[in-house]
Formats: sequence, C-alpha cells, structure tokens
Amino acid sequence: MGFDQYHEPAAELPAATRTFARLCASLTEEAEAIGWYEQRLAVEPDQQARAIMRDAQGEEFKHFAMDLEFLLRRTPLWREIAQGILFQEGDIVEHGEEAEEEAVEEAASRGAPLPGSQSLGIGGLRGAGL
Repeated sequence: MGFDQYHEPAAELPAATRTFARLCASLTEEAEAIGWYEQRLAVEPDQQARAIMRDAQGEEFKHFAMDLEFLLRRTPLWREIAQGILFQEGDIVEHGEEAEEEAVEEAASRGAPLPGSQSLGIGGLRGAGL
C-alpha cells in the first residue's frame, strides 16, 4: 500500500515533518468524516440510527479538535492567528485578517522567520519607504 501524503521524498523529510504531515492528513480525514455523518443524518429517518450516527460524528469532531490542537502547539504563529479568530463574536473574516496581520507583524518585529519562509528573519521592508 503506497502513501501519497508527501509532496517531497519521505526519506528526505525530518521525522517531525513526517509527523506533522500525518496529523494534517488525519485532520482532513476527520473533517471529511464529520461531513459524511452530517449528510447521513440529514436523510436518516430512524431516530435510533440518527442517535448512533450523531454519537459517532461527535467522536470524529473530538479527533479533529485533538489533531488541530497538536498542529497549533507545534506552529506558534498559527496558534496566535487561531486565537484571534476562534470563539470571537463578530465578523469571522475581519477577525482572520486582523489576527494574521498582528501575528505576522509581531513575528517580524521579533526577527523570527515566518513558517515556510526562506527569510533570514531580519524583518520586512513594508513601510520602509522604498
């Protein structure tokens, strides 16, 4: 059985990156399962069957949340952005834009390279008048 979850040769990836990829795949699978149960629940007329499926969907959501927490603990910038979006009243998109901007600016002010960036972490030139 082959695995196609990697976009780079698996043997060249560090163990932490492979673990991260596995949890990303798991997060996706849990989200798909939640959606499948939602569709089944929408058409199932039997109340007992619906109760069983609702319980199973809850398990999938628990696993989704655990996968997400694992990923957020290992990606502090993502966690900071998520904290600006999750459990907030108001416009979700607006919170997302603000949270991302604040998190990126804070990371840049600390000289931290952004995830996936080839930056040396010396900050950006935005607003430098160039």
